Amino acid sequence: MKRYKVEQIRNVVLVGHGGCGKTMLAEAMLFAAKAVDRLGKVDEGASTMDHDPEEIKRKISINTSVAPCEYKDHKINILDTPGFFDFAGEAKSAARVADIAAIVVCAVSGVEVGTEKSWNLADEYQLPRLIVINKMDRENANFDLVLDQLRNRFGKKVIPVEVPVGAAETFNGVVNIIKKKAYIGEGGRAEEVEIPAELAGRVEEYRQMLIEAVAETDDDLLTKYLEGEELTDEEILSGFRQGAANGQIVPVLCTSSLKVMGVKAMLDTIINAMPSPAQRPGELGVNGKGEEVIRQVDEGEPFSAFVFKTMADPFVGKLTLFKVISGVLKADSHVWNVNRNAEERVGQTFLIKGKQQEPASEIGAGDIGAVAKLQFTGTGDTLATKDNPIRYEGIKFPAPKYTMAVEPKSKADVDKISMGLARLMEEDPTFKAEKNSVTNEQTVSGLGDMHLSVIVSKLQKKFGVEVNLKPPKIPYKETIRGRADVEGKHKKQSGGRGQYGHVKLKLEPLPQGGGFEFVDEIFGGAVPREYIPAVEKGLHEVIEEGVLAGYPVVDVKVTLYDGSYHEVDSSEMAFKIATHMAFKKGFMEAKPILLEPIMNVEVTVPDEYMGDIIGDLNKKRGRIMGMDPIGGGYQVVKAQAPLAELYQYAIDLRSMTQGRGDFTMEFDHYEEVPAQIAEGVIAQAKKEQEQ
Repeated sequence: MKRYKVEQIRNVVLVGHGGCGKTMLAEAMLFAAKAVDRLGKVDEGASTMDHDPEEIKRKISINTSVAPCEYKDHKINILDTPGFFDFAGEAKSAARVADIAAIVVCAVSGVEVGTEKSWNLADEYQLPRLIVINKMDRENANFDLVLDQLRNRFGKKVIPVEVPVGAAETFNGVVNIIKKKAYIGEGGRAEEVEIPAELAGRVEEYRQMLIEAVAETDDDLLTKYLEGEELTDEEILSGFRQGAANGQIVPVLCTSSLKVMGVKAMLDTIINAMPSPAQRPGELGVNGKGEEVIRQVDEGEPFSAFVFKTMADPFVGKLTLFKVISGVLKADSHVWNVNRNAEERVGQTFLIKGKQQEPASEIGAGDIGAVAKLQFTGTGDTLATKDNPIRYEGIKFPAPKYTMAVEPKSKADVDKISMGLARLMEEDPTFKAEKNSVTNEQTVSGLGDMHLSVIVSKLQKKFGVEVNLKPPKIPYKETIRGRADVEGKHKKQSGGRGQYGHVKLKLEPLPQGGGFEFVDEIFGGAVPREYIPAVEKGLHEVIEEGVLAGYPVVDVKVTLYDGSYHEVDSSEMAFKIATHMAFKKGFMEAKPILLEPIMNVEVTVPDEYMGDIIGDLNKKRGRIMGMDPIGGGYQVVKAQAPLAELYQYAIDLRSMTQGRGDFTMEFDHYEEVPAQIAEGVIAQAKKEQEQ
């Protein structure tokens, strides 16, 4: 592929609700631009974009895929993103390096939750956008109805620039409102004809809507329009280009990706009306002196690039995908990773087309490329030159919200699982794996159940590790509310030297967060000095393994105040055993209780779901701490609730709010478990110990 100047490049991210046809539209774009010689189909597992074995098996996108196409002396980098919410991090990273958002909407389903989320994502990155009403060939496709939904939801700047000719099985082309011509034909071959008579009225209505929007982009045009003068076709076209490029106009197009209809018109709109990287505001970063500076997307500036994705490729190893912000990256060169203060050697640079890597000698400003086997670099890092460093803002990925415990099916896989999880965390910043220090379980966290299901499949296919997922244990803790004064005596005689240890202990509660305190009040050698460390060690052992239900003991003060010993039979082991006996007995006498982690939860939901959310949190033993309206018809509910009730909350919230709700959760404190629930937890723990 030839090298293009920054003005000839368009970076477009396809976003939208799951199942709206983004991947098939990407395939149709590649086919229409002759970047591929046959139309790849998702249902047949033969698409350029969905090449991961998991994507082929599930027939959905899981990763962002990149593919360039050359069209009318321009290069369009297509970033195809997953629409399912479990893979929202992929859409975020792609939007971070795009210059244009194409929001894809199904002509049958209309505006869905994912459409709203995609619009908000384009807002977050201030991307000019176009809307593509796709699947116009489907039964019940309705362009006008979907257009009304779009304008009601996103405002009057949403303007149709095309009208479909027919719908469902009769869909056979589009009318360009600006050119006032119809384009009929499928397979990327469209013939220019006059507008069908039955569409003339609609075309004129939409053209007036467009002229009004165009007039508002420029004071001179507005004056001319208000004075009743006709705008020329050239004025309409230039005003439309200006409005679309700066986000004042959101053009609406219509396509059938399966029939490859309306797709060339979409490519024309992308290169004629949407901005190149050079036309976008420069990239804000922090230079070597800690000052904020703006770096223009220009090959004349010093080199810098932003890493937006890391892939574990089974053949090439680690593959790093980046967008060159300024300057040029040449193969076989050295760059400076500003985030990690480390030099990286760049070997071969590539252009990525799905799973294929095409070697490129250099990659210029505004373009997207990849390099293999970088040692230190991860997603969100900035690469630059050591003598002219700049660091760009990273990507704010959604935090993992759904946690499960993971265990290998075979003991031989214990070591392999750690390596596999570490590699998958490098690849996916929305996935987290950690060892819970209280329950000693390996846990994995993601954005939902499908996300973790894909992780489990990848562990097996990429690293040969088969695992089971199960609900994680709650990291309960045990403590006491009362005091106890007890003794423990371990005395055993069995031929030869016996065992003798004897301690008297006082147990009392400490304030929350007090941990564990050991006090030695032995006078006169009732317990010899050399055995006191054994008593303390015995206490540490027993508080780690727990008494009530096998959970660690906290907030307890233990005083050793008396005891006795035998000159021959006493030993460290005997005193440890005596300490265990005394502590367990005293713990059960001192009003033992179970503590559970209480979390601070902030739930962001549309107003209409507030009643359901508050009712559900109350059922989950939650306490509502406050409610704050944040605008846009959304509120934030602040609450505290036990972790034991929240492990499935990501799934519960999604089903209650049709995916519109979101939440964050962080640990706040431990609190006593209600007696009735504690009984069940203790009974279950005893049952597991017996097994």
